[in-house]
Amino acid sequence: MSNLAETALLETERRGDMLVVTASGVWSMRARAAEARNMNRSGETALAALSSGPESASSAPRVLELRADRLKEWDSSLLALFAELADRARQAGMTVDYAGLPEGMARLLALADAKREGGAPSASGQAGKNASGGKKAGPEPAGLLELVGGKTLAVPGLTLAALNFIGEVTAGFGRFCIGRAAVNSRDMWRVFRQCGVDALAIVSLTSLLLGLILAFVSSLQLRAFGAEIYVSALVSVSMVRVMGPVLTGIVLAGRTGASFAAIIGSMQANEEVDALITFGLDPVDFLVLPRVLGLAVMTPLLTIYADVMGILGGFLVGTLMMDISPSAYWENTLANMSLSQIWIGLLHALVFGFVVSITGCYQGLKAGRNVEAVGQATTAAVVNSIVGIIVSTSVITIMFTAVSL
Repeated sequence: MSNLAETALLETERRGDMLVVTASGVWSMRARAAEARNMNRSGETALAALSSGPESASSAPRVLELRADRLKEWDSSLLALFAELADRARQAGMTVDYAGLPEGMARLLALADAKREGGAPSASGQAGKNASGGKKAGPEPAGLLELVGGKTLAVPGLTLAALNFIGEVTAGFGRFCIGRAAVNSRDMWRVFRQCGVDALAIVSLTSLLLGLILAFVSSLQLRAFGAEIYVSALVSVSMVRVMGPVLTGIVLAGRTGASFAAIIGSMQANEEVDALITFGLDPVDFLVLPRVLGLAVMTPLLTIYADVMGILGGFLVGTLMMDISPSAYWENTLANMSLSQIWIGLLHALVFGFVVSITGCYQGLKAGRNVEAVGQATTAAVVNSIVGIIVSTSVITIMFTAVSL
């Protein structure tokens, strides 16, 4: 026989218009064999308190408060009983208060309530027919001024949400530096491979072609002045300083940033992010931080590789089509390319890595719970990343121009 402290009890108490149901003792499948009769009797008593006939409707309780002050142990058996009590209370028009429950239990019950409400059929689907043709009377399309006004009013809220997310990522990075972030090393290396090695092919092709295009376009003007040799300087400086980082950032925005948004958005739609929160794992540490760090580290390395491929494309045009000797081409390239320009390009790449990764993860986490919402989040991630790359390029260029660099 279990002692009194371990006996599963469910006490029901009426306090004005509030019905308080308090669980105590041990509620678990392990104890069910010994306490089955007592547990069933307690549950039936609580359920009966929620069932009031029409004659007592005026005195029926309006609030159901679930508490677990003296609970020793619990599992899904108590969770199922509380869920049934909450469902009965809502059917009776009562509100349910989970404030007195443990945090984990309250969170699971809230998730169950959200799932139950989200799966219910919408009443508007049955009542949206007009009398003449039987078609749904949809809302009237918003006018131009209403649309612009709505977007404008939403800007402060979106800005605040984005700043909050950046703050959470910064705090997660601080936890990572002191070894307290829930980051899996295998996930980190997998992100490094996806952001780096897997992107070499597309970066090689686009950078080589960009170098070819820059050499072709510049040769048309320089040839008129007999200055074809300066094609090497134009290609090398433009690739290393701006074009290489920008091209790499745009490629990663369409390839990796969209992948981040799609993966995390799918997890959000499948309620996997909610499961991580329930298990006590921070989604920022577990999902966002490895991707942000991986892309921030690999973008400068990919930019160096893109610079080399772009200079190689200009070298092919200069030596094979403009009859510039290879030695003269390389000498002019090295003479006009300084170390400060390389560092400026790497700074661009580092900023682009943060912009693309944070934008992709943010759009994935704020995605809705259906396939269409995941697609919209992926599109928004690519568009916002490209806009962020262009804006940050303008800001960095103005800054370094102001200091004569």
